[in-house]
Amino acid sequence: MTDRRFPEAVAEPFPAPPTEFVDRADRPVTIRAYNGSEEESEALVEMYDAFDPADRAQGIPPGGEARIREWLDTILGDDCLNVIAWCGDVAAGHATLVPDEDAYELAIFVHQEYQEAGIGTRLIRGLLGHGQREGIERVWLTVERWNHAAVSLYKKIGFEVSDAESFEMEMALRLNDPEMD
Repeated sequence: MTDRRFPEAVAEPFPAPPTEFVDRADRPVTIRAYNGSEEESEALVEMYDAFDPADRAQGIPPGGEARIREWLDTILGDDCLNVIAWCGDVAAGHATLVPDEDAYELAIFVHQEYQEAGIGTRLIRGLLGHGQREGIERVWLTVERWNHAAVSLYKKIGFEVSDAESFEMEMALRLNDPEMD
């Protein structure tokens, strides 16, 4: 068990997928939980294969189709929660909660063609709503401290800084109250 700190207060309720909205570029977007289908998996492979290397952080998403498939096999497994932002039949973004000891680590990726349109915010909120519905109690993430837009977004959603000692900032959120089980 880590010495990670989590807020005492439980976060606000988040909307569980599916949700639909129009992004700031006037594109209809649907946030849906990953259904395990080959079609959805292949759409994610395509999205990540076309991912701008400049948008990679901490080595993810990996580059190259074989490494992408191997990575997706891990995070699309039964123990992880995944949501996808769809613009028609194209995967525009993906967010996942990966179990890590006594909590879940959040990772989010929005393809460069869909960034700065409000999709990331809705994607995170949908993933957290899915996590609340599934009874996940605690979520954490790391973000590069210079990424002020991301830090601001995470704070707006309800994440609190739990460790700012290193190059990367760790933030945490309490999704559900363990007493409610």
